[in-house]
Amino acid sequence: MALTKEEVLKIAELSRLELKEEEVEKYQSQLNDILKYVDKLSEVDTEGIEPLSHAIDLKNVLRKDIVKKSISNELAVANAPQEEEGTFIVPKVVK
Repeated sequence: MALTKEEVLKIAELSRLELKEEEVEKYQSQLNDILKYVDKLSEVDTEGIEPLSHAIDLKNVLRKDIVKKSISNELAVANAPQEEEGTFIVPKVVK
């Protein structure tokens, strides 16, 4: 399945890209090479091969969620240059 020039232009439009004429030809060639490769992959014999959802057989490896006592709010803001009602006061960085 080869992409036509019109299809490449449609893909560019959907991608919000403005392409020059030479770029359309370049990308048409590159996209067609990619599609040829995908067609070649579909020729691979996968008979008897189990489908994979992940290449590596790992499950979520998480630590136990253990509740620990934290420092107090007062101690957390004790060395803050500016503090108000238990919160840090920082300079405004967004204009």
